[in-house]
Amino acid sequence: MVGSGFPELLVIAMIALLVVGPNKLPDLAKSLGKGLSAFRRAADDVTENVRKTQKPEDLKKEVKDFKASLLYGMENDPQCSPPRGDDGRDSARKDSTSNKAQS
Repeated sequence: MVGSGFPELLVIAMIALLVVGPNKLPDLAKSLGKGLSAFRRAADDVTENVRKTQKPEDLKKEVKDFKASLLYGMENDPQCSPPRGDDGRDSARKDSTSNKAQS
């Protein structure tokens, strides 16, 4: 608990003793401990799954594919690449310069 020391925990224990009663208090503490340990285990499992699924090289590939789909209007297909001419320039520029030369 954040900011709780021994006096605060003692007050909480006294209130729990009064509310629940001395016979049921051990059972309540046991149930609470089991619940907290199960919650901690579940949180650790989720954290581990997130760490496993988010590998840097996978994220870089996804970002590259997403960027290509935004820039060139292509699906997330790894075989897709931006349109290029023979000299490495965009084919759209090559077409526009060849159209001017033909006119």
